[in-house]
Amino acid sequence: MTVTGPSFVALQVRDVERAAAFYEQNLGLHRAPTAPPHAVVFTTETVAFAVREPLPGVDLDAGDPGLGVALWMKADDAQSLHDRLVKGGVTIAVPPFDGPFGLTFAFKDLDGYTVTIHG
Repeated sequence: MTVTGPSFVALQVRDVERAAAFYEQNLGLHRAPTAPPHAVVFTTETVAFAVREPLPGVDLDAGDPGLGVALWMKADDAQSLHDRLVKGGVTIAVPPFDGPFGLTFAFKDLDGYTVTIHG
């Protein structure tokens, strides 16, 4: 057996609909036509991305969500996305810089996850 790489990423969030709306409105993601119960899946490429209710035993208030996990997403225009997030009052965790994957910055979502965007 061989593992070929990540096939799905989901963030456990406090309010699925509110989190889904955040990603739709701020990143322009679109909902997939089907999703498992208690989750909203987006039609992202090449790895599926979702927000979902916390699994039993997960306390999102116990510390920094996703500490130690790096979530990177590619954007066709990272600078425009950054500017739109700033205008919308989204917290920018790392200001834009030129990196090995193009213009790169990071923001905090509604649940405190740090999401890195690159061009």
